[in-house]
Amino acid sequence: MKLIVALLLPAILLVACNQQPAKTATPDINQLAEKYVRLALDIGRYDSSFVDAYYGPDSLKATSTKNDSFPKDSFLTEVKGLQDALSRLITESKNDTIALRANWMKAQLTAFGRRIKIFSGGYADFDVESKDLFGVVAPVYPETHYQSLVAQLDGILPGSGPANERFQALANRFIIPKAKLDTVFHAAIAECRKKTAAHYAIPANENFTLEFVTNRPWSGYNWYKGNYQSLIQINTDLQIFIDRAIDVGSHESYPGHHVYNMLLEKNLYHDKGWVEISMYPLFSPQSLIAEGSANYGIDLLFPGIDSKVAFCKTVLLPLAGLDTTGISTYFKALAIKGQLNFARNEVGRGLLNKTMDPASAMRWLKDYCLMNEETAKKSIQFISVNRSYVINYNYGMQLIKNYIDAKGGGVANPEKSWDIFKELLSNPVLPSDLLQAGK
Repeated sequence: MKLIVALLLPAILLVACNQQPAKTATPDINQLAEKYVRLALDIGRYDSSFVDAYYGPDSLKATSTKNDSFPKDSFLTEVKGLQDALSRLITESKNDTIALRANWMKAQLTAFGRRIKIFSGGYADFDVESKDLFGVVAPVYPETHYQSLVAQLDGILPGSGPANERFQALANRFIIPKAKLDTVFHAAIAECRKKTAAHYAIPANENFTLEFVTNRPWSGYNWYKGNYQSLIQINTDLQIFIDRAIDVGSHESYPGHHVYNMLLEKNLYHDKGWVEISMYPLFSPQSLIAEGSANYGIDLLFPGIDSKVAFCKTVLLPLAGLDTTGISTYFKALAIKGQLNFARNEVGRGLLNKTMDPASAMRWLKDYCLMNEETAKKSIQFISVNRSYVINYNYGMQLIKNYIDAKGGGVANPEKSWDIFKELLSNPVLPSDLLQAGK
């Protein structure tokens, strides 16, 4: 027996020496995408604002019993593990499509980590937060910048006195009566749909439901339900001005959130099977793209002041039973107000960093964002709930505009703009892509 063992031992040692350490299998992109969705849906069971839309398979929804307390550390560990696996996949794979998907999910997961900390009461500086959540830091403008913009209004607004009061007096001419809201908004959405359908093939079964609600921190919201269906809600806590009909028709609907979600669902989820697209996390880089493109879409549909004025004069104001006098001046003032909206970022930055008290925040919103008392209070409520999300509307739109201009679109080439816009809405674009193109 000892002889047999002695004879076998050299062969055993030879085999052992020739064996190589087992390699860790390269992770599969689709498996990682499913883990990404499962993780988000699990977090969403605790943080009700985490998942904005989901239209993927039911099999990815959590079935285990929810913990009594929010498992912050466990979730953060999962985020890191998934990011590490995606990084390994990017390094080992030579496939550009896999790298595109993996990089997109990695950026989204950075936002997961920051949102998990926020939900647990762990806050960071406004700019650190916005960088992690939305992939960018909004520019800082001094107060003198906004003062110079307000000064431009002096030669536009009728009457005398503070610009804010004169703007409000002009705007109050165009408040839509509540009894006319449904008619006016449906007319605006119909026009936006018609203009969008002239450029994009819209799914035959697409549709939306319009509801008017109260007691919300936002003015309007699109709840995308999947299968090309949306629920659009308009908050009637505040007075609604005629320009909001155009904004909602475009921003929440066509070619805004409704179309953005439809294009992603069709082109990436259904046609390519990218399951990660079926889940939209609200506090993520995807929202910078969504909000920025939705705001850009307004000018894509109605380029320049004259086209908005003409639509209001011929369609919306008559439906609302309002006089058209002063509407051109109003939209000229709104163009400047659009630039002033960056002041909301300063208010958010000041409130979150505790460098601005509520009284100063109200002054900024009234003096520079031209808000009345109730709208300014609602804006502060929005910031208290959604924090640095405010940058997505103004800075997001600026980045989208820069991106489209850099690729050959813009005012001089509207058809090219529509083509680039569709490409942007149909692909997993990151804020870093916008920044790079705009340089």
